[in-house]
Amino acid sequence: MWQDLNFFVYLCRRYTCITMGNIKLKPDFIFESSWEVCNKVGGIYTVLSTRAKTLQDEMKDRIIFIGPDCWKENDCPYFREDNSLLAEWQWETKEQGLKVKVGRWTIPGEPIAILVDFIPFFEKKNEIYGWLWEKYQVDSLHAYGDYDEASMFSYAAGLVVESLYKFNVGRGTFDRSTKVIYHANEWMCGLGALYINNKLPEIGTIFTTHATSIGRSIAGNQKPLYDYLFAYNGDQMAGELNMQSKHSIEKQTAWHVDCFTTVSDITAKECLELLDKPVDVVLPNGFDDSFVPKGAQFTRKRKTARKRLLEVANALLGEQLDDDTLIISTSGRYEFRNKGIDVFVEAMNRLLRDRDLKKKVLAFIEVPGWVGEPRKDLQERLEKLNKKHEKVDFSEPLEVPQLTHWLHNMSHDNVLSMMKYYDMHNRKDENVKVIFLPCYLDGKDGILNMHYYDVVLGNDLCIYPSYYEPWGYTPLEAVAFKVPCITTDLAGFGLWANKVFGHYGELKDGVKVIHRTDYNYSEVADAIKDAVADFSAMTQKQVDDCRKKAEALSKKALWSHFIEYYHEAYDIALAKAEARKK
Repeated sequence: MWQDLNFFVYLCRRYTCITMGNIKLKPDFIFESSWEVCNKVGGIYTVLSTRAKTLQDEMKDRIIFIGPDCWKENDCPYFREDNSLLAEWQWETKEQGLKVKVGRWTIPGEPIAILVDFIPFFEKKNEIYGWLWEKYQVDSLHAYGDYDEASMFSYAAGLVVESLYKFNVGRGTFDRSTKVIYHANEWMCGLGALYINNKLPEIGTIFTTHATSIGRSIAGNQKPLYDYLFAYNGDQMAGELNMQSKHSIEKQTAWHVDCFTTVSDITAKECLELLDKPVDVVLPNGFDDSFVPKGAQFTRKRKTARKRLLEVANALLGEQLDDDTLIISTSGRYEFRNKGIDVFVEAMNRLLRDRDLKKKVLAFIEVPGWVGEPRKDLQERLEKLNKKHEKVDFSEPLEVPQLTHWLHNMSHDNVLSMMKYYDMHNRKDENVKVIFLPCYLDGKDGILNMHYYDVVLGNDLCIYPSYYEPWGYTPLEAVAFKVPCITTDLAGFGLWANKVFGHYGELKDGVKVIHRTDYNYSEVADAIKDAVADFSAMTQKQVDDCRKKAEALSKKALWSHFIEYYHEAYDIALAKAEARKK
């Protein structure tokens, strides 16, 4: 009962603050840390890298991002070192034993970034964990996997902030009236947030969980999350799922920072139930569309993407699929159930026998698996296709015509196993062909050799039937590139889209939002199948209208609109920090 009341109070406070237009405290300086600063791993990289330009435009180099130095002597492809930046402070770090690289994050806005070497702190790991237990009762005894690595980085990031803050105080750049924010993203940065909370109480602290570690684990372990959310005890489930340490640092950080945030209303409820703490603000993930091609360039890039996707498919399948083929895809992390990859395969299997399908369908599953190498036989065929003045038609498919790259775990891969179970072998007489592209689309995969954003705009329709998705960048990215998409109301983006539309989204709105629960897997698969069949029967005018509606929705999710929620979080954190100064 009290959880529902707290959640109601949080919603009231959130919307009251926004609508009343209160005058907010603004930071003079922001430090923000994440494991994904200059380190492209997942969706958080997209959150930070697309938001950076909006904050950089406002702050003018008074926002500094802190990330892990994972590259050592090698060049980081997302970072340009510049020793002239913070040059005097860099000399001080050497005396303090901090190993840092200072430069620019090579993204729109090019904000200052500091990469810190966290490896030296492993030798004092036990001492750090002892301090963490003594001050905040964080249980690090059950740590395994990436917990130690993330914690040592987080501690190092906290030391960087402490060092740079005190350096600026010593020079007189910062004084008692200077308003400073430290923003930590995910449990991986929790230790640093607690360190700043303890050592520098004059700094306002913000913690954003992009998904609770225990909620993701419950969903990933095939347990029903949503129907039983009210009954789950986060601490108990952490013990059952061997997640004690990650859950502990996440929960204690949420309780002790000045402003606790998450990315969607659905995850806010999850935080309340599993961390026993209502969030102060929801920070929905926006998008920066400055790199989306316009006009003739967009048309040219879309044609190029479609041509390449069809070339790869035809070489693999021994087909002659033409540009009238309906190209669809799903993408994201390889979380087979959470991302709805299982239900996508199920839907494509059912679509094979759908009599309402009006076009041939080419469906790509673009999730990075345990890649061995690009297929040499496929590369050879593609080289023949690319030779000028030669027309090549391949009449026979290659072996395993569902796969573009060999995998290390062919016999245990979930996608291949499910397709084998359903006897989905991309036969000549089948109108639906499903191809697994199991690698990062970074332009250097050896087969497609295109970047993800260039690939997305070649699609006719994107499908993301997520079961666990705190926000959902993939559908937002799709609509930004004028590609209609299908998602679910278990994704934060899907709920937001429904709120904008005022009803459950349909394809004619640019985004179809399917109702999903713990138990309606089959109904979701049928809804996807029917939606693809309906889309295949649309006239060109109807398709064009869908694409316009998709783009229009994406404009409402730009950072220029969503940044106001961050200002609300800054205000809350700074107000508490200011109170501590008195």
